Amino acid sequence: MMDQVVYLNGQFLPLSQATVPVLDRGFIFGDGVYDVIPVYQRQMFRAEEHIARLARSLSSIGIENPYSNDEWFQIIERLIDEYEAEDQMVYLHVTRGVANRAHAFPLSVKPTVFIMVNPLPTPSKEAREHGVACVTMQDGRWLHCDIKSISLLGNVLAAQNAAQNGAVETIQFRNGVLTEASAANVWIIKNGALLGPRKDNRVLEGIRYGLFEELCERHRIPFQTRDILKDEVLNADEVFLSSAAKEVLPVTSIDGMPVANGRPGPLSMTLYGLYQTEKQLGRRTESVQQPNIGITHT
Repeated sequence: MMDQVVYLNGQFLPLSQATVPVLDRGFIFGDGVYDVIPVYQRQMFRAEEHIARLARSLSSIGIENPYSNDEWFQIIERLIDEYEAEDQMVYLHVTRGVANRAHAFPLSVKPTVFIMVNPLPTPSKEAREHGVACVTMQDGRWLHCDIKSISLLGNVLAAQNAAQNGAVETIQFRNGVLTEASAANVWIIKNGALLGPRKDNRVLEGIRYGLFEELCERHRIPFQTRDILKDEVLNADEVFLSSAAKEVLPVTSIDGMPVANGRPGPLSMTLYGLYQTEKQLGRRTESVQQPNIGITHT
């Protein structure tokens, strides 16, 4: 397979040639943010929401957004066109830039921008039909989880905890209250209502938060975000994970104990079906103007 094309600081170039200086603050401090956009049949899904979240994350840590929305989309769409897979995952990564090592923000530094695409890793048919196992742990991450930071050591440790225990994900709790998994939001269903954690600094607001709220309103499914206790999760009628890659993935066991009857529940399956319909209707299909942002291709 040919070396895939990526974007780095104004250039489209092979991944094998993409390098950044060791004094980049992303490497030294994890000083940066990222986002991930799913692509179905070469069309981005809810792309405006993802770029808006990237802009919020940049603003939260004092990095000026290097591009307008149309400029972001121009770059991304070229990478999508260059890549062979029909369904893709776009990874956007912005750091504060390169500077001498000092903790405080440097002056007059240019952000580093890296973008690549990969095949979209979706769960297997078996996982969809039978659900997946999760384990739990105390959430030990920092208190700005609403920022999609590239500093992901806490998430890495949670993911490793799942891997070491034969599970797909680790569901985390802070002081007995549900936060999220290592790389997904966690939802419960009780008495026909969809419940998610409160949108605050403890949780990254996944793009599916807004999507589920819209779907629930449209189909008259009760929807609420609030503090959810661990006992509520363990005694839920249904539990599922959501993310750009997982979409709607039922959880059928937690810490070795079945969720309800140990099978994916009807409302989770309904939401999965509605999600699939939304993918067909909600892809980003409008044309994008091609501004001149000084891109070269090496």
